[in-house]
Amino acid sequence: MALALSASGWNVIGTYRSRAEEAETVAQEVSERGGRAAMLPFDAETTDLAEFMAKVQEALSNLGSETIDALVNNAGSAHHAPIADTDLDDLDAMYRLHVRAPLALTQAALPLLTDGGRVLFLSTGLARFALPGYGAYAAMKGAVEVMARYAAKELGERGIRVNTIAPGAIETDFGGGAVRDNPEVNAHVSAMTALGRPGLPQEIGDAVAAILSSDMRWMSGERIEISGGQGL
Repeated sequence: MALALSASGWNVIGTYRSRAEEAETVAQEVSERGGRAAMLPFDAETTDLAEFMAKVQEALSNLGSETIDALVNNAGSAHHAPIADTDLDDLDAMYRLHVRAPLALTQAALPLLTDGGRVLFLSTGLARFALPGYGAYAAMKGAVEVMARYAAKELGERGIRVNTIAPGAIETDFGGGAVRDNPEVNAHVSAMTALGRPGLPQEIGDAVAAILSSDMRWMSGERIEISGGQGL
């Protein structure tokens, strides 16, 4: 996402939870391509938001800006367990990360978000089709989709567009890299996807850049699935 947005002319403030070196590698790649990026440490469950937003303001100043044009709520974690076996402590942890954290960060960012800005939430294709073992995770993302629609309605008076993107299975290290690295999982995903393969990170990055662009200025309150036709 950071690389695709930078290629579209955006300055990027990215976050990382623990992999500072990898985050700086992304920032360096952005710089080598002629863009500007800053990377800040952020844990969606524990970071003090007032302190974090102060760091965001400092990063904005260094990038020659005072406001945020777009916010992408992208923190997440995988969870796999049947409904009957879902641990309630795990359920609470998923709620804090997938629902509470993006709402709280959006609240904290609104004073810096420019009128006419954009907010993008991340859901999942699993909120539309059902695969056994992902019910609790998908339920959290279903809550995110509803929250995004309400935010679109409530922030519309400021001209702020709010949408949700719902990726299908993507070849990343998410969930231990199973889609990318496990041939059986990869084959299973391919078999249930209209385009015959899992998605690639760049394809989600390109979609995010397109959704946040001014070309999509009349789209708000929408759920956009980018899954190659998975689960049709």
